[in-house]
Amino acid sequence: MAFQGITLRSVFRRGAIVAFLLLASFAFAAAQDAQSAADMPMDSGAVADTMAGMTDTLATETTDSLAAGMTMDTAEPEGFMDRIANSGLVTLFHNGGTFMWPLLILSVIGLAVFFERFWTFSKARTNVRKFMARISNALTKEGIEGAMRVCEETRGPISAVLHAGLMKAGRGPDAIEKAIQSSGTIEMSFLERGLVVISSVATIGPLLGFLGTVSGMINAFEAIAAADQVNAKVVAGGISEALITTAAGLMIAIPAQAAYNYFVAQIDKFIIEMEEASTEMIDTLISMESE
Repeated sequence: MAFQGITLRSVFRRGAIVAFLLLASFAFAAAQDAQSAADMPMDSGAVADTMAGMTDTLATETTDSLAAGMTMDTAEPEGFMDRIANSGLVTLFHNGGTFMWPLLILSVIGLAVFFERFWTFSKARTNVRKFMARISNALTKEGIEGAMRVCEETRGPISAVLHAGLMKAGRGPDAIEKAIQSSGTIEMSFLERGLVVISSVATIGPLLGFLGTVSGMINAFEAIAAADQVNAKVVAGGISEALITTAAGLMIAIPAQAAYNYFVAQIDKFIIEMEEASTEMIDTLISMESE
């Protein structure tokens, strides 16, 4: 609930603050009055004048505080872009020079590929234990067709690999293993797609930053050569450009390298799970054929 831009919560909060300040002021004034009364006598007129002055001061401060609160509440909240513009990032970007633009493009490409790969990997994850239990149950009750149906209903590289192996069932373990290996290679290439972009971002980012550093130092030395008297302001712009581009390149490269390592670890996990699942399925098929 709000009235003229002032919320009840803000009114209660500021009211509590003002009440606390009033109580503290009165307590402090009472302590001072007690000390003054003990040290030197005062007539009743002086005491009345003092209390009246304190009351007027507190009333003025309270009015000012409420007016300031109303002004703060009725002010327009800043948007997201306004906060970015006022945070100093835009100023740093311009101070970084020309090489901040390729660094910005590089960071956007890296973020896009990261989110695309993260979404792909999240869709590719499968609970291997539950999936293999469904495959074994389908093989026992419905045979090869039932197991293939379970693979078709489950998305991910593991189900695709096992489906390729089931299609070669009845042709011997060698044919099944070859089909699984071929399908596994295709699925791994699909999972690894885009990782070279993230790796390139992690490599090119610092190089662009260092290139901007060289450009900034060149500008600094050109400013020194053109100046009659050398001082800190002459070279400050070039050195600032050099440091900003170096920092920007490292800020892009470090998360990109961490993302690349994370995706490589996930691919290794997928490979282990595919090998375990395919071995278990082949053993199950061999035991069914021997019965």
